[in-house]
Amino acid sequence: MAYYALFYDVVDDFVARRAAYRDEHLRLARESQGRGELVLAGALADPADGALIIFQAESAAPAEAFARNDPYVQNGLVTHWTVRNWTVVVGNKPRDPYI
Repeated sequence: MAYYALFYDVVDDFVARRAAYRDEHLRLARESQGRGELVLAGALADPADGALIIFQAESAAPAEAFARNDPYVQNGLVTHWTVRNWTVVVGNKPRDPYI
């Protein structure tokens, strides 16, 4: 399986505006993690001008679907998103299977 990086660019007042959508965003993230797709996720800080979400899957489809369904995207907090294939060279040991 390959790694895919989902990059978000966000509005200037993202931290203040995200509260209304945060629970739904985190629910989607936890569901994706539970399916074994989402590996790591978090907002970029200092400045809080983006986010990075790492997926591991057979294709970019789970990352793209996540972005399309994310309330941050749907409600205009994310100004641009992109998914890139990420070639991991160090630290990509096989993960424990999800139960």
